[in-house]
Amino acid sequence: MEKNPASLLTEDFLQALFPPERADQFFDALYGGAEEGAFDISLEAEGFDASRNELMLVFKLTERPGKCMACSLTFGLPPVFQRHPVINLKGLVEKIEETLAPDWKCVDYSLGSTQPRAPKVNVIPFNIKLSQNHAGG
Repeated sequence: MEKNPASLLTEDFLQALFPPERADQFFDALYGGAEEGAFDISLEAEGFDASRNELMLVFKLTERPGKCMACSLTFGLPPVFQRHPVINLKGLVEKIEETLAPDWKCVDYSLGSTQPRAPKVNVIPFNIKLSQNHAGG
């Protein structure tokens, strides 16, 4: 009568629940293109802990050939930063412009590609184009 619920979650069931193409959909939503994804995502059952009545699943991330999973997590960030409301690039630029006023105006901004600086340090260039406000204007 005490059946292990994990045994009901077959590989076929989990693959139907979270099909392989879901990884491409994720990367398309995240990066604007599935080709940017560095890993495949699958859903797997790890077991059942009867003492806690806890079903244990994992999202398995498998690096794709010719890609670097660690790099993808940082190298894919510029497009995410570009449109993410928490990062709020436009708001940052507005605050910087307020600080530089009345002498300077921010006319454009852009993010560059992620660049490694040290073994565990990467940077994303954030460039802001300015124009000088002329006195008396």
